[in-house]
Amino acid sequence: MKDHADHPTHPVRQLEPLDLWNRFADLNAIPRPSKHEGKVVEWLHTWAKQKGLQSLQDEVGNVLIKKDSTPGMESRKTVVLQSHVDMVCQKNAATDFDFMSEGIRMMVDGDWVRADGTTLGADNGIGVASILAVLESQDVPHPALEALFTIDEETGMTGALGLKGGFLSGDILLNLDTEDDDEISIGCAGGVDLTSRGTYTEETTVEEGNMALEIVVRGASGGHSGMDIHKGLANANKLGNRVVLEALDHVDLRVAQIEGGGLRNAIPRESRTVVVCAKSDLDPLAQALAQTAERLRAEHGTTDPDLVVEWNPVDLPSHVMGEEDQYALLLALQACPVGIHRMSPDIEGLVQTSNNLARVDVKGGKVEIQCLNRSSVDSEKDDHARGIEAAFALAGLQTERSGSYPGWTPNPSSEAVAMCRALYTEHFGEDPRVLACHAGLECGILGTNYPNMDMVSFGPNIRGAHSPDECVQISSVQKFWGYFLEVLHRTPQA
Repeated sequence: MKDHADHPTHPVRQLEPLDLWNRFADLNAIPRPSKHEGKVVEWLHTWAKQKGLQSLQDEVGNVLIKKDSTPGMESRKTVVLQSHVDMVCQKNAATDFDFMSEGIRMMVDGDWVRADGTTLGADNGIGVASILAVLESQDVPHPALEALFTIDEETGMTGALGLKGGFLSGDILLNLDTEDDDEISIGCAGGVDLTSRGTYTEETTVEEGNMALEIVVRGASGGHSGMDIHKGLANANKLGNRVVLEALDHVDLRVAQIEGGGLRNAIPRESRTVVVCAKSDLDPLAQALAQTAERLRAEHGTTDPDLVVEWNPVDLPSHVMGEEDQYALLLALQACPVGIHRMSPDIEGLVQTSNNLARVDVKGGKVEIQCLNRSSVDSEKDDHARGIEAAFALAGLQTERSGSYPGWTPNPSSEAVAMCRALYTEHFGEDPRVLACHAGLECGILGTNYPNMDMVSFGPNIRGAHSPDECVQISSVQKFWGYFLEVLHRTPQA
């Protein structure tokens, strides 16, 4: 059944644990794109009032809901439960959906819950729903709780960055934004947004003898630009640029427009380029495009089995890029690094530094290129960003850095981590993976104003985050829920 999340008989609402899945369905009935969290923030305050709980809001829009400890747990440390309320909004090209006005259309698919052609919002809606289920519970033992719901995690972490000291009083913070149920996260990468802008000289097209083609790269797998960056997934912006450069080896053509990618934290799945060429060059151009398409399918067949390069005639545009500017831009995009820059020499299997060429927008004499540069080493993040800036500077573009946030440095002596590790081993008969991740968790930012707060992150299995393939595993949510409740029950003494 594919239906709106607020439908009372939706299959998701019949899943166990009922309270958690029903709060997730409630949440997914509310539009909540990053930077547009007003409706969900209002709903949280109303929900808290209905449950007889105190809710507060800081100046940037983060919501805090407090609940006293249950009987017998008064002497335990106060725990902050933290998740973000916004979600990444990505959809398949053929899906008709408005993230600003519609609730997510969910479906149960075996052991998984997924959406109908869009992102699901399990990142981080499952964490939010889990916290709400504890807050409304009558039979879950827990210490005093401070439930922190942050805004705008996905497009700048402005909620965490704007949270001031003194708003929280807890001793331990449990972040519920990890996406593997056998993993306990104790550190993460920092990041910085890079936006490169410039102008180019336009030239008019001569209609007689010329034609235009729209070249589309689509069907790339996409994914999370932090958690999935090690998989070697195709970057549609990078491939679209390669297609044009290889075509230029065979025929003369001019670029009229490039539009590729979307959000900074999503590996781009589609790219579209409009080019102008002589009608007499159509056959050799088509042959060149077919050759490149075949090579790309062979290179990415394992990681991106649905990758397609296609081209079709379109109306002749009135202007194209000047040849010199075009050459400089295409070479700069070719030089821009994508994917892993360096693996950690200290933590096996951890990506240390990477870049996502997230969006390319070229039209009307203007260029804008967006990247997200991540690293768990701030000095290396700065150096890698400088290299990206240099590539685009050679094409005459100016690059602005914004939204920089720090990484989360692992604390090997953490009492909370030791407790979570021991409990996992006891509960499941095997050791968890205790590691840092390449995604940007909010813990590092929150720690700048709460340096003495003990932090740890865990969560259920979520796959395909930041893409329309996003799904969350039902059995894993059940595993996570039982573990989460036991963590609360085992909270150390104050």
